[in-house]
Amino acid sequence: MSVQVPDAPAQEMSPRRQWAALAVLLLPVLIIAIDNTVLGFAVPELSESLSPSSSQLLWIVDSYGFVLAGLLVTMGHLGDRIGRRRLLLLGATGFGAASVLAAFSTSAGMLIASRALLGVAGATLMPSTLSLIRNIFLDDARRRTAIGLWTSGFAVGSALGPIAGGWLLEHYWWGSVFLMALPVMALLLVVGPFLLPESRHVGGGHFDLASSPLSLAAILPIIYALKTLAEHGPTLEVACFIAVGATFGWFFVRRQRRIDDPMLDVTLFVSRPFSMAITTNLIANFSLIGAMFLIAQYLQLVVGLEPLAAGLHLLPAMIAAGTASVGVVALTRKRLPLRVVLVGALTTAGLGYVSLAALGTDSALHLALSMTLVGLGVGGASSLGANLVMATVPAQRAGSASAVSETAFELGAAMGIALLGSTVNAIYRRSIDLPDGLDPTVASEASDTIARAVEIGEGLDPATGAAVIDAAQQAFTSGMNGAGLLGASLLLLIAGTAFRVLRVRPTAKVG
Repeated sequence: MSVQVPDAPAQEMSPRRQWAALAVLLLPVLIIAIDNTVLGFAVPELSESLSPSSSQLLWIVDSYGFVLAGLLVTMGHLGDRIGRRRLLLLGATGFGAASVLAAFSTSAGMLIASRALLGVAGATLMPSTLSLIRNIFLDDARRRTAIGLWTSGFAVGSALGPIAGGWLLEHYWWGSVFLMALPVMALLLVVGPFLLPESRHVGGGHFDLASSPLSLAAILPIIYALKTLAEHGPTLEVACFIAVGATFGWFFVRRQRRIDDPMLDVTLFVSRPFSMAITTNLIANFSLIGAMFLIAQYLQLVVGLEPLAAGLHLLPAMIAAGTASVGVVALTRKRLPLRVVLVGALTTAGLGYVSLAALGTDSALHLALSMTLVGLGVGGASSLGANLVMATVPAQRAGSASAVSETAFELGAAMGIALLGSTVNAIYRRSIDLPDGLDPTVASEASDTIARAVEIGEGLDPATGAAVIDAAQQAFTSGMNGAGLLGASLLLLIAGTAFRVLRVRPTAKVG
């Protein structure tokens, strides 16, 4: 059912039809969340099969989030033009095809390329889901609840990913984790055309072709610079990439201010609540996804759990995140100031990271409790951020605004994996204390990643192998402690910023 008026399909939808449409829109949310978390549990088997270097391993994970983040604004604007449902269904088809390529990759390079294609397809999905919710639920109270449920979908998917992925990894090969997307995308393609209304901003101008490459040229060099900075420290290369990204960013903003119908309404950032909401989304996903990637390796390679058992240890954290996503909406309805609820959520997540900084080499329960605090805080902060973004924009700009929000989510996920992952790798390499007498080539490989060190240790004589594995586990745990301090510092800094920025309750209601 296509509606050829600007952003008004929900007026013809009954409440039952609205909630059915929301259920359909949660399908891509679930699979995106699963894809963000499940890969970390496949790293040990993937490393053994494809033998990626530490840099390639990070790119296998990062290429998806980096490409997705770079294209979200473009795809959100495109959805406003060609139709959000149409873009969603096209993206579902592409996501399924790219998942097959990733599952059957035969080299690290092929998997990196496949993950990048997944990022292209994923960029079409997320802006479409949130902008369709904005245009389906015209009633403020229902929309707030719908966005809370939408946010909790990320938590549910993040919980399902490790559990379902852990079961698959115990019974099949590492590539099977990517095939989980196929039945979900198939269901979306079957029911989507019947339950989802079409909506588009038909009153806008032409699609601005120059803005898309400018946005990519601004975002990608800065992400790469941050990743390189965390891994190698300040270098001339880092400074050059930051300068390139900043330059293209200036040209992008300048163009958006000059054209009649911009891809991104940069004036939105003048609003302090909007800017705070975007920052919250970025740091929240930075904290959750970055930690999940590292913890999957810790539970399997340090504690020694099987993939399914490792996934179950993270279930309480994901339940806490899902509960908090809906619970904060109820708290703001009780007239609690938004500032108080948001600062409380960010501080809770920060305390979880403080606890991670004290992790030992055999602390599975300690880790589960720490991540429950992180999940509780991140779930609440993410829901408040998404609601605040949608409450501050008109319906006809929902696609572009939701794209900005999703860019923050995905950019945060990519940065979390890159910065926290690179921090762990850097500390691991500096602190690993291998036994004397190892072949220099073997020692170099063991110093590259913990997965390779465990694999090498299992092939040596029992005494030497145990010493290699113990040294790797101690070094990786030290890296986790360092990442915990970094994450805690960022979260508590953003909590303090939110306390100052949101001194006056925003006029846009989120609760």
